[in-house]
Amino acid sequence: MAEAEREAAALATPVRPLGEPGPRFDRRSPFFIGLSAAAGVAVTYAVIEVLLAARGMLILIVVALFLAVGIEPMIVWLERRHFRRWIAVTVVLLGIAVMLALFLVAAITPLVEQGRQFASHAPELLTHIRDRYPIVNDLDEKYHLEQHLTTQLDGSGSALATGLLGAGRAVFSAVADAGIVAVLTTYFLIDYPRIRTNLYRLVPHSRRPRAIAIGDQILAGVGGYVLGNVLISVITAVCTFAWLLIFDVPYPLILALLVALLDLIPIVGSTIAGVIVALVSLTVSVPTALATVAFFIALRLLEDYLLVPKIIGKTVAVPALVTVVAVLLGGALLGIVGALLAIPVAAALLLLARETLFPRLDAS
Repeated sequence: MAEAEREAAALATPVRPLGEPGPRFDRRSPFFIGLSAAAGVAVTYAVIEVLLAARGMLILIVVALFLAVGIEPMIVWLERRHFRRWIAVTVVLLGIAVMLALFLVAAITPLVEQGRQFASHAPELLTHIRDRYPIVNDLDEKYHLEQHLTTQLDGSGSALATGLLGAGRAVFSAVADAGIVAVLTTYFLIDYPRIRTNLYRLVPHSRRPRAIAIGDQILAGVGGYVLGNVLISVITAVCTFAWLLIFDVPYPLILALLVALLDLIPIVGSTIAGVIVALVSLTVSVPTALATVAFFIALRLLEDYLLVPKIIGKTVAVPALVTVVAVLLGGALLGIVGALLAIPVAAALLLLARETLFPRLDAS
């Protein structure tokens, strides 16, 4: 120690009172490489754990961001007509809120009534279908469908109480998530220009113009897809409601709302909705059910070959194979939300590959 203290005193100079810095660590040493690798693994693991823990909230943030991108074209349209941004955001959000309120006021009473009737008459409907169609009768005898349905719908059964409790929790969770998404969407819309600018500032200055061109194309595609998909779902729901009223199929409002929600899911949504509505229409007659199947086939053709090209256009032009694979992967990863977001995400990835990856590969 005495020798070390004498050497430490000798290191002091007027320029560096604490002595000259020693040589840097050898980054190629096995210890430094092992330490860096261990730190990288630890940080990666911590990031993955954080993402998994916040998975639900991150999904809500992504949904809110997509909704904001989808609503942004309406904000821009009002801004071009000399509306200030905060006024345009207020007008659009108030308009959406008013439409939702009017829909709830007009639909909540018949929706609850039809739901109650459906729950109370479900066993009778199954009995009616079973008596009319032998294959359903065979399935009922094998799996005791009517008995299970009656047990579930028995008001004094504990299964119903448990189901109602679970449904109440699900409704509360859905309302809370909807509130969070609404608040986040509002903030995203208010700060949308600033968010867009800051994201582009992360790109180096030399590549920023190209990034802006590609990024704006992606945002325009996402916005067109969101608005177009919602509009197409509304059109299919209105057509379904009118069809069910004409043929006196029970519970037209519930079924039309179900069609609107399922039609938002690409590829399989409208097919599932058509099967459900056709099964309910069996309670009227077989010709009505067959006509309903033909109606949904025609509606699907109308949607694929007229509504989608006219409303969504080529903003999210994605090959059929890529669409199917994207929807399947999105549904497997994030459920319904993943299936809803799969097509615009696939379109964005295809655009990036076409504009950045393929030219480099072709030139190499």
